[in-house]
Amino acid sequence: MRGNAEHAVVLGAGMAGLLAARALAGAYERVTVVERDETWTGRARKGVPQGRHAHILLPRGQQILEKFFPGVERELIGGGAVVADPGVDHHFVMGGHRLVRRAGAERAIQTTRPFLEGVVRERVAALPGVRFACGRDVVGLLTDGPGRVTGVQVMPRNVGAAAEEIRADLVVDAMGRGGRTRYWLERLGHESVPKEEIDVAVGYASRPMRLALDARIGKAVVVGPRPGRPKGMAMVAVEGDRYLLTVAGLDCRPPADEDGFLAFARELAPPEVFEAIRAAEPLGDIATHRYSSDLRNHYERVRSLPEGLVVTGDALCSFNPIYAQGMTVACLEAEVLCRCLDAGPRGLTRRYFRAVAKALNDPWRMAVAADLSMPEVEGRRGPAVKVMNAYVDRVQAAASRDADVAEQFFRVVGLLDPPAALMRPSILVRALAPVGRGGDSRAGVREERAAV
Repeated sequence: MRGNAEHAVVLGAGMAGLLAARALAGAYERVTVVERDETWTGRARKGVPQGRHAHILLPRGQQILEKFFPGVERELIGGGAVVADPGVDHHFVMGGHRLVRRAGAERAIQTTRPFLEGVVRERVAALPGVRFACGRDVVGLLTDGPGRVTGVQVMPRNVGAAAEEIRADLVVDAMGRGGRTRYWLERLGHESVPKEEIDVAVGYASRPMRLALDARIGKAVVVGPRPGRPKGMAMVAVEGDRYLLTVAGLDCRPPADEDGFLAFARELAPPEVFEAIRAAEPLGDIATHRYSSDLRNHYERVRSLPEGLVVTGDALCSFNPIYAQGMTVACLEAEVLCRCLDAGPRGLTRRYFRAVAKALNDPWRMAVAADLSMPEVEGRRGPAVKVMNAYVDRVQAAASRDADVAEQFFRVVGLLDPPAALMRPSILVRALAPVGRGGDSRAGVREERAAV
């Protein structure tokens, strides 16, 4: 299909939309990216309210991004991105267990979301045939009947402007959770799109800060939620000689006032980390955000879908942000779109939704199982989920004393290996082995508040 089709339209210029545009460039003579925000300033923008909070591109996402945009890691580093060796510079407490790692396992590139998105946007804008149509709201789909989407209708945001029609061979909905595709399809007479939803009611609050010169906390500290304490934090070094501190909780709203924010952080941070937070120079206001539920739309289960339409990013599947899967999953979806385009235009919509559903299965199941490990989250816990969560707790406990187990766990969490890799005999034996008198499978709980 490469180079045979004329025009594709991407709705939304967040990371999912930018990655989709990269996948489409070359397959279509022209690619138009429609975005409601008018300008990019390098700061968090209205269309990405979560942009002021800590973001982590998982190892698999980092690999795909470099493949799509060769040299982008070097460009990010040149612009100030922080380079970290997770085995030395990162400190993780997962499920109450302080995990051990070895040096040199991988390289992490740490940035704020606006900086990363800005670099990727410039790369996409430089691609042949790509243009941006900013300051426009998407009003609806254009069709030639129920069988094919032929473009979109948009409304410029300036006063007095008239609606515009943008004709296209393919429309990609990358508008996030606010995407309207499922409702537009129902209006066209198609059956409802089945969905899965888990209410998690995650609230989070973030602040950029500059640490004192004598602070020694590494380049990232992550404390995950655990049963009985469904709260977590991430403190990540980013460009501009800054750290970004994000605290979060299920079914709660972390405070946005100074004293409340610090008190919330103190519950989670190891003592030395909290002392660094308390002594840090605040570099901005405390930003808050609310995330209601995990949501997956199963377009692959709809019997009749119009050709000329695909969906990606949070409009397709939206994950609890505590697990940092969103941007990496968008990379996976763009990779799937590339493969489907390479296979030709015939049946593209159906092939894409079937293939992307398979790519989503592992990250979705991991996220849902992690959420359902918290008694505070309502949802059906079948035997498979209970067994999986019990086993993952044993793996995390083993990872608090065994670097081999820890590395395999992080490869799964980083979406480099499938969850089944945790069932390899070498990992299974270590995870299920009884701990001798000299150890304690819950040792990480005691170490959680130890110095980092």
